[in-house]
Amino acid sequence: MSHEIVAGVDGSPESLAAADWAAREAVHRGLPLRLAHAWRWEPLDLPLVQDRAAQERVAEAVVREAEATIAGRYPDLGLTAEVLGDTPATALLGTAERAEMLVIGSRGHGAVAGFLLGSYGQQITAAATCPVVAVRSRDGEPAEPPTGHVLVGQLGGPEDSAPALRFAFETAAARGASVRAVRAWSLPPLFAYSPTSMRLADEAGGLIPYEEKALREALAPWRERYPDVPVGEHVELGSAGQVLLSASGAAQLMVVGRRARRGAVGPRIGSVAHAALHLAPCPVAVVPQG
Repeated sequence: MSHEIVAGVDGSPESLAAADWAAREAVHRGLPLRLAHAWRWEPLDLPLVQDRAAQERVAEAVVREAEATIAGRYPDLGLTAEVLGDTPATALLGTAERAEMLVIGSRGHGAVAGFLLGSYGQQITAAATCPVVAVRSRDGEPAEPPTGHVLVGQLGGPEDSAPALRFAFETAAARGASVRAVRAWSLPPLFAYSPTSMRLADEAGGLIPYEEKALREALAPWRERYPDVPVGEHVELGSAGQVLLSASGAAQLMVVGRRARRGAVGPRIGSVAHAALHLAPCPVAVVPQG
């Protein structure tokens, strides 16, 4: 890992907002930032004059303009910029293999679009080996409140959400922010009841105390590692996506985990990450969890 943050740019306001968010995060973490623009010469099978050199100059201008803008805003930031000679998904996934995180733009409250069109954004988010942060934009600026907590979803046992919790605590510590950890739970179906499961719930004092205990246990190692980060806990009955979104109003960043899943058409990001990317009002970090 090269210990840098990578942001994809394409000249759009959304991608510039993503680059600005990535630059501020790089400053918080003391890391360099790499701006990347993916472009590959693909001549059309049409009777048109197609100038490869002119398209190369346009691609280079995109990344240099973004570089100049970010360098002007953050003069002390270690900054590099490059044109990647491949399709957006392939190029950025390759770059992400060596990065701390990959930051992409997201347009409005629809699908991840920004500098990636169609399914590229979801493809990258589903397949990246590092955390991917989708940043919404308002008039070319990140749609992020200046203050607020880092919201993180916790599911399963302590190891299940460890990568997402690690990212949330690292980010909060770098920003001087607090963490709010949310655990959603649902009533088990009748066939799932067993003497063992009910004994564990009874020992905890009921289903709600059992879920609260599970959240405390998952947070314990991260509280110990980051003792200066204030932590709030919230356990609520409901689907994970709904509970997280209902708690996102005051968040400056939402962190969700993503398990490696493959469908008939390739990797999938899962329902919770999908809901967060489409509907959360703040930037969303999707963290691979093995």
